[in-house]
Amino acid sequence: MRFQHHLRDAEGGETAVIRGLGEFQDARVLEFGCGDGRLTFAYGRNARSVLAIDPNEDCIARAREDIPANLAEIVRFEVGSALDFEPPPDPHFDIAFFSHSL
Repeated sequence: MRFQHHLRDAEGGETAVIRGLGEFQDARVLEFGCGDGRLTFAYGRNARSVLAIDPNEDCIARAREDIPANLAEIVRFEVGSALDFEPPPDPHFDIAFFSHSL
């Protein structure tokens, strides 16, 4: 990994808050404001699927570059925003949240 994502949340506070938002186990997740994926990687290992979106192309490029092998089939990173979001053909999500976006 190019970045040590876990070091920015060394005490696990942010990760605990995100996990406390809902049950991520086997959930289909929509995340706006994923940035470089550091929180996405933390909760994503429990999800069924994740569509993670951020308007910053550089952040999405880093997230795609740094994605752990065990999440490559689960997490999809896309450039975009909530304002221009077009749902996928099967737009069912169990959890949707804005991460550092408001």
